[in-house]
Amino acid sequence: MQFTQTLKAFATSALLGGAAMAGTAHAADYVIDTEGAHASIQFKISHLGFSWLKGRFNDFEGDFSYDADNPEAAEITVTIDTASIDSNHADRDAHLRSADFLDVEQFPQARFVSTDFIPHDDGEATLEGELTLRGITRDIAIDVEKIGEGEDPWGNYRVGFSGETEFRLEDYGIDYELGPTSEVVYLELEVEGIQQ
Repeated sequence: MQFTQTLKAFATSALLGGAAMAGTAHAADYVIDTEGAHASIQFKISHLGFSWLKGRFNDFEGDFSYDADNPEAAEITVTIDTASIDSNHADRDAHLRSADFLDVEQFPQARFVSTDFIPHDDGEATLEGELTLRGITRDIAIDVEKIGEGEDPWGNYRVGFSGETEFRLEDYGIDYELGPTSEVVYLELEVEGIQQ
């Protein structure tokens, strides 16, 4: 009788422990959905103080991990093909690829690797990390807003974010004279990931 009670207690404990573990959220791994064009890296810079010059990088890839119950553990890595810069003007794009700017022959990739994810009470967050551009690595902070999370109509699980940041051209060794109003580049990021 004692043995039977002990066995039942052990089985109950094991079942409860398993259920508790099943209910524990773990960080999920996501691949950024560039194939479906549900992500983008866009930039803008002032043109002499008269207008905004806008463009994008057409080719990039990345992955991230994210758990809504433990957002502080989020991590992301993104690699950008710098030659894919596209400002909708062939001659300007050729100049942007030259040594005056991105120097894509010597530095064909830019890379962002996160170091910290700091949630805020308003539902937004700050993503900190290192941006390597033209072979120069500097710390950068991105203001992040979570857009949504859930299952899509095809059975995939997705989560998406928007982000904004900025940096000075001179921080990455770009000293081409564009005038005092054109020293800062503003980045607008859309990241939608598919859970793996």
